[in-house]
Amino acid sequence: MLWLLLLQVLASSLWLGHSEVVTSFEDCPQFFYEETSPNDALNPQNPAWICQRYSSSYHYATLYDRERRIPVYSAYIYRPLSEKIHDSSWFVEPQLIGDNDLKDMETELVLIERYNFTSDQIKASQAVLEDYNQLLGLERGYLNPSGHHDSRDSRKATFTLTNIVPQDSSLYIGQWKHYEFTRMPEKSKGCTTTYVITGAVPGNSYVAQGRVNRPSHIWSAACCLVGTHPTKAWGAIAENDHDQIRILSLGELEARLTEIYEGERVTLFSKACPRK
Repeated sequence: MLWLLLLQVLASSLWLGHSEVVTSFEDCPQFFYEETSPNDALNPQNPAWICQRYSSSYHYATLYDRERRIPVYSAYIYRPLSEKIHDSSWFVEPQLIGDNDLKDMETELVLIERYNFTSDQIKASQAVLEDYNQLLGLERGYLNPSGHHDSRDSRKATFTLTNIVPQDSSLYIGQWKHYEFTRMPEKSKGCTTTYVITGAVPGNSYVAQGRVNRPSHIWSAACCLVGTHPTKAWGAIAENDHDQIRILSLGELEARLTEIYEGERVTLFSKACPRK
């Protein structure tokens, strides 16, 4: 009996270990300037480091909060294209579902019908489409918008619920949209490469019967390279309850996030990116 008990404990430990093998962005460091991701000051208690993969390719990186069921930030390279995607399927992330070897994002239906996952297994550590179907005064707010990508696969890869937060409707269609599609093109003009990290600060309220956190703030930071040299950087932040946004230097944004998180000093990019 003792031997059987020990065997069960060992099996349980191995299963848990496998479900949380990925503890860094080692498979997709290319989405961070100098392969340097933000420091640990933003890390939630139960994080998941996701290299967002669609059609067997990586398209961006996400730090995800399993308990609050929202992304903490998304990191990508800004390559805008005006073409839009309509009626794309919404994906979820198999890497958040316990013990499996699936790497590409999939729809809930595929995971249930082809891979025999249950709805409860999928919902345990991430948001699902049902959570966003009856929002009032809120929208599915992309941290990483499809219009910031120049390939069809990369744009489709943004349609995953690990890239979505409940965002104030007026902000979503107002100043934040203006920043994403008017200010960003203006500020990145002349940049050879622009690295972007966009995030959400966890708030004190929830939607979907307490399943999904409503962020208190939405923020974004960018570091512009001309050739291989970082020449400028900037940030933006908005409270997630009305249509106003502040454009800041990178240093000012990091200082503001440090204040909000009330902890370790926040560092978003490599020290080579200008802070002023």
